[in-house]
Amino acid sequence: MKSRPGAIESIAEQSFDICVIGGGATGSACALDAQLRGFKTVLLDAGDFASVTSSTSTKMAHGGVRYLEEAITGLDPKEYAVLKRALHERIHMLRNAPYLTRTKLFLTPCFSWFQVLYLEVGLKLYDWIAGPDGLERSYFISRKQALDRMPALAAEKIVGGVMYADGQFDDARYNLALVKTFAEAGGEPLNYARVTGFYKDTAGKITGVEVRDQVSRRSFTVYARTFVNATGPHADALRQMASPGTRPRMRTSKGVHILLPLEVLSSEDAMLIPKTDDGRVLFAIPWFGRLLVGTTDDEVKPDDELYVKSEEVEYLLRYLNKYLERPVAPSQVLSATAGARPLVSSGKSTDTKKLARDHEVEFDPASGLVSIMGGKWTTHRAMAEDTIDEVQKHIGGASGPCSTLNHPLVGSEGYSDDYWETLAAHFGISEVTARHLAQKFGTRADHVMELVKSDPFLAELIVSDALPILAEVVFAAREEMAATIEDVLARRTGLQLWSWKDAIRAAPSVGALLGRELGWRDEQTRTAVDDYVAKIRDFMQKSGIGLPQ
Repeated sequence: MKSRPGAIESIAEQSFDICVIGGGATGSACALDAQLRGFKTVLLDAGDFASVTSSTSTKMAHGGVRYLEEAITGLDPKEYAVLKRALHERIHMLRNAPYLTRTKLFLTPCFSWFQVLYLEVGLKLYDWIAGPDGLERSYFISRKQALDRMPALAAEKIVGGVMYADGQFDDARYNLALVKTFAEAGGEPLNYARVTGFYKDTAGKITGVEVRDQVSRRSFTVYARTFVNATGPHADALRQMASPGTRPRMRTSKGVHILLPLEVLSSEDAMLIPKTDDGRVLFAIPWFGRLLVGTTDDEVKPDDELYVKSEEVEYLLRYLNKYLERPVAPSQVLSATAGARPLVSSGKSTDTKKLARDHEVEFDPASGLVSIMGGKWTTHRAMAEDTIDEVQKHIGGASGPCSTLNHPLVGSEGYSDDYWETLAAHFGISEVTARHLAQKFGTRADHVMELVKSDPFLAELIVSDALPILAEVVFAAREEMAATIEDVLARRTGLQLWSWKDAIRAAPSVGALLGRELGWRDEQTRTAVDDYVAKIRDFMQKSGIGLPQ
């Protein structure tokens, strides 16, 4: 991708066919779809790509076993439609970026034979709905087999278990891959570009947006024939900016995840906790050497500060500990993350846990704004297809059909599971580093390693007990529009999720490298490091996890 200053020069005061506002999963997918159809497209995000919702998911490409249960017990066709569409999209999501995705086996421990029967029937139905797009068939395993696969389970409670398969993916990197694929197709992405107002013609149609660059504080205008609102939890704010008095549609749900040592589960399989007292489904999933546990589902306002509370940590551990021989304490939590899910509602007062994860495309005839609302990560591509189909109805002119269903994302070209071996042999790096880079960048990992050729120092680890290397910081600044320490640690490398303590340790070296690349003064670098460390310490304080010594 271009540098941010270079991107601004290409975008400011220019005209496009489509301007997509919002650089999360859905907005990035909309921009890619539009560009591939032949529309000249620009993508703007008020913050960093994937910084609000799309990097705080459960990292699952799945249909949703809870949606199946609600579709059946609640006779809800909307939940069934979401499930069926997501299971169809799941396989394409895995194929389009194989280095960022994988099939993961899930073990559902059962405390009674009735539970075994209930879950086995339900998961067989899950398989049946997936049909030819399925991954692996579900099956029953005995108590002994369950304990062999997951020795940390509470042995005296388990009568057996049910295994099933779902998809797993690196959400932040997948989002970046969408943006980079869009850029390589000729699109113009820009982060930290906040839309502050609309320009309209005499008929009231939007013709341009005023954009404030959050880094340089420069304002400029972008013109387009059509504008797409893909701002997720903030969709109502943009809808009302376009047409004051518009009825709000969004309901925002907060989801929290905590990260634990992988030894807590002692397994490479994931675990499904099928029922909480408030009707939730929880997951405990191995994630790059950690155990990701989540999620909660509590309604919040779009502008609420999102952080993990100590009572949310306690909630997740309470249900996890019901299944474990040795209970986990809050002191074992290594990091946590909180995000907002954008749910679209009909306006009825419904608990967010009961709202379907379906999406809706809205065309505002007064302003011409097209809004995509609701949905879930797994259906991001289908949501984008529906959105750009709607745009085509109103924009006119010749364009091609949607081609994203089987469109490989950058890094997938020539990728195979043993690509890391080629990388290790060519650059003389360890298996551990080669595997890490291959899983983050695919076949573009060689671009990262080319930086090491000119500066061998960049082969060093950012921190001693984690996998990312210093070259990733430079690559993030030069090729991925990283503008802050958090961009690098939270979304480009994932180190913030790996360990809050390690993220604090990494901040000075990351700040120094990033500052060098972005031309920061020494005082700017020190301030950036201090602000980042203070933010992580604040997260730790509020969550009750405790500060590092």
